[in-house]
Amino acid sequence: MTTRLKRKAWGTAVPDAVRDYLRARFAASSATLEVIPLAGDASTRRYFRLRQGAGTRMICLMPEPFSVGELSFTVVRDLLAGYGLPVPEVLDQDGARGIAVLQDLGDLMLQEVLKTTSAADVVALYREAIEQLVLLQHASARGAQKAPCFQVAFDIEKLSWELHYFEKHFLEGLRGAELGVEDRATLAGGFQRLAAEIASWPRVLCHRDFHSRNLMRHQGTLFWIDFQDARMGPATYDLASLLRDSYVDLGHDFVSERVEEFRQRALPGESREVFERRFDLTCVQRNLKALGTFGYMATVRKIPVYLQYIPRTLRHAARNLQRYPELQGLRRVLARHVEELA
Repeated sequence: MTTRLKRKAWGTAVPDAVRDYLRARFAASSATLEVIPLAGDASTRRYFRLRQGAGTRMICLMPEPFSVGELSFTVVRDLLAGYGLPVPEVLDQDGARGIAVLQDLGDLMLQEVLKTTSAADVVALYREAIEQLVLLQHASARGAQKAPCFQVAFDIEKLSWELHYFEKHFLEGLRGAELGVEDRATLAGGFQRLAAEIASWPRVLCHRDFHSRNLMRHQGTLFWIDFQDARMGPATYDLASLLRDSYVDLGHDFVSERVEEFRQRALPGESREVFERRFDLTCVQRNLKALGTFGYMATVRKIPVYLQYIPRTLRHAARNLQRYPELQGLRRVLARHVEELA
C-alpha cells in the first residue's frame, strides 16, 4: 500500500531530503501526510510541521548529514532532559538525510504570550524561566562533565570575536561606518577589556540563546528550544539574554527585581553590587553581539525581519554603556557612528 502524500500541500518548498524521508518511513502506511513549511529563524536549519490525522510532529532539516548519537542538538537535549528541564522529545532521526523529528511544541513563543497576558502572569512566567536557569546551573555543576558543551566556553577569544562581529556587520555593514585607525584601536582595546573581564568570572553551563523566541509555552510549561550551541559562560549570560531581550520590553524595576531574585536563588554568596555590575557588562556584550547578528542577517543573508528589533537592542546597550566610567571611551567611539548610543 502506498502512502498518499498531499503533494499540493507540499509544493516546491519541501526539499527532496524531507520527501525521501517521508516516503521511506511511511511507505507501508495508508495515512495522508501534510507537510507545512514553517517560517525560518536566524539559523541554517529548516523546519516543517508534519500532520498525520490529528497528530503533528516537527521535522528539523539540518544543514548537512550527521551521525546519530553525535548531533549536538540531541546530545545537549538528552543532557538537559536528564536535569529535568523541559525540552522537546526526539521522535526519530535520519542522519544520512540530515533529519531529526521532534515533538511539536506548537507556535506559542513567550514573545507572543507576553502580548496578551496579565502583569501577574508576566511575573510568574519570568519566575518560571529563572527557576529553570537556576536548575540548569545547579544540576550541571554536579557530577561528570564529559559532554562537548562543557569543553567550549565564552572565553576571551569567543567574546572578542562576537564584538568584532558587531563591528563588521553592524557598524560597517549595516550603518556604513567609516572607521579610522584611532577608532579601530579604541574599539579593539575596549572590546578586549570587556571580553577579558567577562571571561575571568566563574563559569556555568549556558543555554547560550535564552530569550523569548526560544521559550515555547506548551501545556502550561515553558519549553526550551535552540539549545544546541550550549557552552560554558558566566552565570549572568542567560539571564542577560532573558531580561535584556531584543524582542520584548521589560520595565527597569521589573528587570531589577528578577535579577535580584536570580542572585538570591543561584548565587546568594555574591554581593548584589558585584552581581548587578556583572549582569550589566554581560548585557553590553550580549546586546552588541545581537546587533551584529541583525546586521549580518540584513546585509549578507538579505533577511530584513530583524531590523525591527534594532532600536530596542540599541536602547539596552546605550543604558549600560552610559552607566560605567570604564566604558566611556568605547561608548564615545560608538556614539560617533551610532547616534542612538550617545
